[in-house]
Amino acid sequence: MQYFLCSYLCFTLAHIVQASNEIVSLPTAATLASCQRSCGNLNIDYPFGIGSSHCFRQPDFELICDNSTQPQRMLFRNSTIEIIGFSDPAYIDVAFSQVISMKSNVNVYNMSWDAPGKSFILGYAAINITGCDFDTYQLVLNQNKIVPVKLCSVTCPNERITEAVARQNCNGTGCCSISVNADANGYQFMFIRHGKGYNPFQQKKNCTRKCGSIDIPYPFGLEEGCSARKLFQLNCTDMSSSSLQLNDIYHVKYIKVNEGIVGIEDTSYFKQDMYQMHVLKEPQLYIGSGESASVQWAVANLTCQDAWQNKSGYACVSNNSKCLPVNSTNGYVGYRWKNNIQKQLRRKHFRKNQGLLLEQLISSDENASDKTKIFSLDELEKATNNFDPTRILGHGGHGMVYKGILSDQRVVAIKRAKDIEEGEISQFINEVAILSQINHRNIVKLFGCCLETEVPLLVYDFIPNGSLFGILHSGPSSHFCLIWDDYLRIAAEAAGALCYLHSAASVSVFHRDVKSSNILLDANYTAKVSDFGASRLVPVDQTHIVTNVQGTFGYLDLEYYHTGQLNEKSDVYSFRVVLVELLLKREPIFTTVSGLKQNLSNYFLSELKSRPIKEIVAPQLREEANEEDIKSVASLAEMCLRLRSEDRPTMKQVEMSLQFLRTKRSMSCHAALENGEEKQSFLHTRSEVCYESLAINMGGSANAESGNSHKCYSLEQEFVSSIGLPR
Repeated sequence: MQYFLCSYLCFTLAHIVQASNEIVSLPTAATLASCQRSCGNLNIDYPFGIGSSHCFRQPDFELICDNSTQPQRMLFRNSTIEIIGFSDPAYIDVAFSQVISMKSNVNVYNMSWDAPGKSFILGYAAINITGCDFDTYQLVLNQNKIVPVKLCSVTCPNERITEAVARQNCNGTGCCSISVNADANGYQFMFIRHGKGYNPFQQKKNCTRKCGSIDIPYPFGLEEGCSARKLFQLNCTDMSSSSLQLNDIYHVKYIKVNEGIVGIEDTSYFKQDMYQMHVLKEPQLYIGSGESASVQWAVANLTCQDAWQNKSGYACVSNNSKCLPVNSTNGYVGYRWKNNIQKQLRRKHFRKNQGLLLEQLISSDENASDKTKIFSLDELEKATNNFDPTRILGHGGHGMVYKGILSDQRVVAIKRAKDIEEGEISQFINEVAILSQINHRNIVKLFGCCLETEVPLLVYDFIPNGSLFGILHSGPSSHFCLIWDDYLRIAAEAAGALCYLHSAASVSVFHRDVKSSNILLDANYTAKVSDFGASRLVPVDQTHIVTNVQGTFGYLDLEYYHTGQLNEKSDVYSFRVVLVELLLKREPIFTTVSGLKQNLSNYFLSELKSRPIKEIVAPQLREEANEEDIKSVASLAEMCLRLRSEDRPTMKQVEMSLQFLRTKRSMSCHAALENGEEKQSFLHTRSEVCYESLAINMGGSANAESGNSHKCYSLEQEFVSSIGLPR
């Protein structure tokens, strides 16, 4: 019996800030001035700290600086967990290692790792496992049961080959590498020794090599020890009819080892097709791949020259194979490879992108299936002229947005991410799931998606006038000419959409990334709330959820940032930044005259204490809005800005306040016209000019001839009529 050592496991973990109902008071800059702010190559920001108790938040954020190493290491107190980087203010990367001695009479080993305190949950983990001849499982909770989920396998052909191959990669020979995405308080792992006699370069004697008329060459086999790996062990269910099974789903039709192809019949979804062996986290047979695919293995006591000349066996037979020197002996890593088959590649992407799950989700919801379609890649390539760069509209939350024209002449916007992590697939499904259930005039309409690319594509209604952010901050040379009444209407429409998401939709939704760039404007300058990639569905019996902190700095709710508790008031806080943007026409993080970066919210509150609101707002507002209107919006923004979420208004109250203000302005204007007043303020003159400009820009959609009278009436009528409209 051989003895092996699982030498270490290395984690890279994400951390989330403290989840608590209590609002923690922050220390002043003067208090923090005496605290150590760096260790080794890393800088430290509060709530983390080293030294005195006022330098960090109790009890979990205390760190120590290990001076015994060069460079210095930053560790959690009373722990061997090392901080290796700060990804952003809400996350940190940490590393942890552990050694497990493997004994001859023990086949199962367990290891657990918990977050370093109640203030943390674990997110992404990259795990490197070094050792010999065991399978690694993660223990996960599924329907109130602990279920082992296999992560990877490690095999050691012999000591010299293992050492050489493991140095080149970590794909199952002496080492395996996996990643885990989950919000959890800890991880549990189980390691089980193989003990089956599988060998990547030697089979046992007297192995059956046929199932009916189907040849079963090595590395495949029927009996234990007759295949290179457990994964390559097949099941001959009926020798007379050549019924050869890979598992319950796949029936093997033929095997061509020298070409690297296994022909299978997929009894669950696809018809018979050709699939290939593929390198993933371990040498294995990967079903569903159409890309350049391979199986990796190591062979001992065979020179590279002999391996290349060995055309009949399980050896290096293609140009994609390579040899690795192992001390004084040559071993090699062999690859079987076949060219890409485009159709299979698209099928692979469809499955990886949870296409079956999404089809089920859409078909189970009658409303969703009426308006949500799964597009083919061919359709979208034709619509965008093969994603011509001249069709680029801009950048969305996760990548590029293209303008497309479908075969039915509908103009659409197609969101195409540059790149996507495995965990972001769930964000994509999340966005489609949310938008497929929503029907509201002020929320962007989702036509469908495409799942046949490595990165999924989303297809939206085309919104021609860009975002509120773009118009607000476009500068004086812009052709856009919106007045204060327009901005007030847009704010009310966006607030109404968020109110609908919070309380009137079939399922409550917290947007989690409210900002002016996510408020789009259609051909009539009607607001359309967009970008639901970060949004969260909320059970009807819950008022908040604890989740990864996500959002855009400048808009992010400070209470949510510090506690991790997301609720509807988090969106209210973010929306108040949009209101301040409307008042001041400055970006949420702007550069002052002295060249310093300034937070707009902090600037707004600070200036309110020392100057009248009329002096703070943008010059356009001083011309177009009276002081009472400005004070009303400023007061509303100030209430939304309160640190404690319970002290903020609801989104419904925000919407009603904005609608009330619009109605009051409309009725005031209407009354003035009815009384025959001849005084025409600069506000009215500017309004007329702007609406004439809009009529030109919008192809006559704004009725410029009817002038201010029509505008005053339409504002009032729109508000009154909207009361009875279903959302």
